Parts: sequence; structure tokens; C-alpha cells
Amino acid sequence: MTNHVIHFTGPINSSTCGQLINKCSQALKQDASEITLKIATMGGECSYGFSLYNFLLSLPIPVNTHNLGTVESMGNIIFLAGQRRTACQHSKFLFHPFHWTIHGSVDHARMSEYAMSLDFDRVLYARIVEERTQGAKERLDVSQYLTADSRIITPDEAISAGLIHAVEDLGMPADTTSWCIHS
Repeated sequence: MTNHVIHFTGPINSSTCGQLINKCSQALKQDASEITLKIATMGGECSYGFSLYNFLLSLPIPVNTHNLGTVESMGNIIFLAGQRRTACQHSKFLFHPFHWTIHGSVDHARMSEYAMSLDFDRVLYARIVEERTQGAKERLDVSQYLTADSRIITPDEAISAGLIHAVEDLGMPADTTSWCIHS
């Protein structure tokens, strides 16, 4: 069994999305039987987060995810793609309202499109969290966190909420194939 470890320590954007897809593809070409994705991210762009979630689920080998210290915002969606999900004892998860940065002038049609897209992304995000934490002791009110009240979740709370399966400080055996992705 060959486990490849990918350290994702940056924002979720076009560059890091392409890098993660590339590293996973290289791991498959090197006959990886499993990928462990260790994540530390403050989040990023919704479109790339949802794309990475779908990509990770489509891989023909198990992908496990681990919170290295902080998984925030869109990082939660990538994290939830893990078949087995763990977190360091001293880590956190952050859910907060979406926001966009708009450059230049915007007409009414474009503003309506932005609002429609934000609403769609919020519903999709909440649905993914619901699906991946089904059967948990504590149900997360993700819609509330994404529109009004942010929430920080500790590792112990993450177990109750079904975000993680265990609190572990994952080591890395010397013979592990390791990759890094950062800004």
C-alpha cells in the first residue's frame, strides 16, 4: 500500500486548484493506493472549491483529509471530500458568510447574476455539509453560518458534528511520498 501525502497550505484559487489536480494525477501515475490531503487554508473561491471537491470524490483511490491547524470557509468543502477525516488536537474549522470582491462598475443584470450565484453557492455548500455529516450527533446550522453568524468549531465539536472521525496528530513515515501546494 503506497500512501502519498499532499500538503495543501494556501488559498483556494485557480493556481492551487490546478496544482492539486496535478499532484493527485502524478500520485496516480506513481501507483498510489491512497492519498492523504493535509490542509491548512483560509479558504478562497467557491468555483474552485466545488471543483476540487468533485475532483477528489472522482479519484479511483481513497482520499483522506486532515486539518493541519485551520480549515476555513471554502476549505471545509475540500476537507469534506475525505473518506476518512481527521484533525490535529490544536486546530479549528471556521464557517462564515460568503463575500465577493467586485471590481469596477456593475449594471443591474450583473448584480442580479452575482446575487443568484451567491445564493446557489450557499445552498450547494450547505447541501454538501449535510450529505457528508449525515447521522452526526449535532446538526450544523450551515445556512445560518453562511448568512449571519460565523462559527468556529473545535476538534471535539467537529467529531460530534460529523466533520471528522478522529482527533490525531498524523505523523509521516520516512518512506512516504510527499507533495506540497502553497500559493
